[in-house]
Amino acid sequence: MVHLKSQREIGRLRESADLVGQTLAEVARYIEVGTTLRELDAIAEDYIRTHGGEPAFKGYQVGDHVFPNTLCTSVNDAVVHGIPDDYALQDGDLLSLDCGAKLDGYYGDWGYTFAVGTIADEDAALCRATYQALLNGIDQAVADQRVGDISHAVQVHCESRGFSVVRDLVGHGIGQSLHEDPQVPNFGEPGRGRPLKPGLSICIEPMINRGTQRVVTDDDGWTVRAADGLPSAHYEHMVVVRDGEPEVLSDFQYIEDVIEPPYKIDALSETTTR
Repeated sequence: MVHLKSQREIGRLRESADLVGQTLAEVARYIEVGTTLRELDAIAEDYIRTHGGEPAFKGYQVGDHVFPNTLCTSVNDAVVHGIPDDYALQDGDLLSLDCGAKLDGYYGDWGYTFAVGTIADEDAALCRATYQALLNGIDQAVADQRVGDISHAVQVHCESRGFSVVRDLVGHGIGQSLHEDPQVPNFGEPGRGRPLKPGLSICIEPMINRGTQRVVTDDDGWTVRAADGLPSAHYEHMVVVRDGEPEVLSDFQYIEDVIEPPYKIDALSETTTR
């Protein structure tokens, strides 16, 4: 069942999205060679709780698996859902952080891929393609379009540049539940899928691999990795469907006031618009 949000509810969602952005900006200050994933997670949890929220992911259960931490910390070939541990960041790593917060009954959930030190040109190109695909998908999140229009826009952009779209994982609706209908795949056909109506709040989140689209899950039951061991990138925005143009609730500027975005690195001749 899809719940279309009132203006009051959208305001609450924006507040939660802002808390996620402020949290990720605080964490970004410590993303450097030698910092451990567990240290980043502790910073995030403290920030969320200090600012009146609750970590949305900590305690989240799927089947018998309970997620134990505040952040999903996915390094290099880890696509999403990586569990923070004592791994110390190394020069050249790609670090995808997904963060969720619950504030006054409403959820915020979005993510960003960071460069640690100097990354390979191929990885910068991957970040650029994933980010631009996110923007292209958002452009389709308007009334009278369909979910498949979002999905197709993401898929075409990434595959035309030689990257692979993960098919086993999808975006989703968001509101007073962390995951609501509809599912928002990153591949599909235009004009197909659920119609988009004003007030629908969704998370659009391309998960794009440098190599194969196939993924495997670690024994921890959470960490999803590219099956060939090549890097993956993940960018996610919270978006409300509107007439005319979409409303983006999340704001990468919180993060980009602290760090240089990896997708701005001139690895390809094309120019990314923001």
